[in-house]
Amino acid sequence: MKKKISIVTPTYNEETNVEKLCLLIAKEMKKINYEYEHIVIDNCSTDSTVSILKKLAISDKNLKIIINSRNFGHIKSPVHGILQANGDAVILMSSDLQDPISLIPVYVEEWEKGNKVVMAQKASSDEDIKINFIRRSFYKIIKYISEVPLLTNTTGAGLYDRKIVEEIRNINDPYPYFRGLVSEITSEIKLIPFHQPKRVGGYTKNNFYTLYDIGVLGIIKHSKLPLRIMTFIGLVTSFLSLIVASVFFFKKLFNWESFEVGIAPLIIGFFFIASIQIFLLGFIGEYVMSILTQTRRLPLVVEKERINFE
Repeated sequence: MKKKISIVTPTYNEETNVEKLCLLIAKEMKKINYEYEHIVIDNCSTDSTVSILKKLAISDKNLKIIINSRNFGHIKSPVHGILQANGDAVILMSSDLQDPISLIPVYVEEWEKGNKVVMAQKASSDEDIKINFIRRSFYKIIKYISEVPLLTNTTGAGLYDRKIVEEIRNINDPYPYFRGLVSEITSEIKLIPFHQPKRVGGYTKNNFYTLYDIGVLGIIKHSKLPLRIMTFIGLVTSFLSLIVASVFFFKKLFNWESFEVGIAPLIIGFFFIASIQIFLLGFIGEYVMSILTQTRRLPLVVEKERINFE
């Protein structure tokens, strides 16, 4: 009996790329001796992405479509798609063609050698140099402060054995940091270096907020260090404040008539302490928000429609 490979592709407004992507994947899968399914999970696109997919699905029964009832974001939708796959291995691949289709047989070959996780790692990229530098630097910071060995220059694209998928299902995280979740499960990850080309068509859906969201999610999910730093900052500033207060108290006590505190140190001290408190409260709020998300246990997505599923 042939083994089955599931390929999962999340989409949102990818009308310029999605047809080419599906045709290239179908062509690539015909070259290797495996059954396959290609699951495209669409985050309620507002362009013609869904209509293109439905047209393709008429003639290609290996193409399966999940349409979400609304846009559930770039973090939750891909994981839901992975959990709907029933292949012996699941490949996560982006819809913008920046994950080369030619990597599919490489993933499968490494999987057949016994690797449960085979993940693509960007060795170089055609994206903007400044953006690339900021991204690399940020993920190095996350790796440094994390309690588990998080990978750098990876997006989550790659192959995952059925056992890994089931472990992710059992964890049942309603807002997962996928790359970190995989690193929590296993440290035996085979990395495949590749050059990331420019996006073929359309435009990236990432912006400052989405990048901030996934970055902070990686920190709060996998590190206690920020909380420990907050405690340390609190202790240090409290100690410094006590010293300054004592100095001013004794100066005033022994020079009652001549010593004036002045408005400048009061204003500087007030805004310094207030800014630290606001920053720390904001970070604590991120942790509290994560706890709230966990306790609500909302589904990853709510589906509107399925096509070509049995």
